[in-house]
Amino acid sequence: MSRRRARRAGRRRLSTVSLLIAAPIGAAAIGMAAMASSPEEFTQLEDGPARELTVGRCMVCHSLEYIPGNAPAMNRAGWQKTIQKMRDRFGAPITDAEAQRILDYLDARYSGKR
Repeated sequence: MSRRRARRAGRRRLSTVSLLIAAPIGAAAIGMAAMASSPEEFTQLEDGPARELTVGRCMVCHSLEYIPGNAPAMNRAGWQKTIQKMRDRFGAPITDAEAQRILDYLDARYSGKR
């Protein structure tokens, strides 16, 4: 291999290594910036009984944006299935009593499908 080709190959390897190192660092920085600002800055849930409970339990795993985003297609039965799925499949830390309060809140404020 000529010197010229060897230098090009070396530069390509260096670029690939740099990218492999920089990508996770950049992703981590973006994630930390997102965590630094309060998620509530982006989505505010409507006031009501069990609002704080709902925010606290749902934000353990995901953004609050899922709630108003899914609301047009949801009714009480849909929310009930969703809460149960979060508990059963994803291990959401929600007691039976809390699940009932969250369901009442979501049904009253975020059920678009009647």
